Amino acid sequence: MSKTQIGCSRRTMLAAVGAAAVMPELAAPADAADPSGEAADVAAILEMLRMAILTGDGKALGTLVHEQLIYGHSDGHLVQTKTEFIENLAGKISYKSLVFSDRTVEVVGNNAVVRHTWDSVNMNDNIGRSYIKVMQVWRKEGETWKLLARQSCPIKS
Repeated sequence: MSKTQIGCSRRTMLAAVGAAAVMPELAAPADAADPSGEAADVAAILEMLRMAILTGDGKALGTLVHEQLIYGHSDGHLVQTKTEFIENLAGKISYKSLVFSDRTVEVVGNNAVVRHTWDSVNMNDNIGRSYIKVMQVWRKEGETWKLLARQSCPIKS
């Protein structure tokens, strides 16, 4: 598959390959069935994240993301830590609407890989609409899922 077909930069593709090399269990195919219901749990947490972003709920964001969060934006240049991510959103309404569609969740051990389309209408009219593909890595610690990593890329028309 070419870079044009998937709509991501070389840098984004290399980051994904690097993550798979560091955590090989993420590269393994997930079981088709999820008898433990973990995928449904991750999908519910993803919805909580969407609502926290939409409403600017810094406290909720703090409980949903891992201390070592790596949050990459679709421009390929901006990468935020947990503190930066929360400070950017807490107490602010940045979006008129935010939808996560085309969601898939694959649970592999204590990790989950989530893919979805991010479709938002931004409050800043200069930005307008964000329509991007997102991949997230969630890590289960005890009974709690935390967002460990996120990278997005623009959708090419």
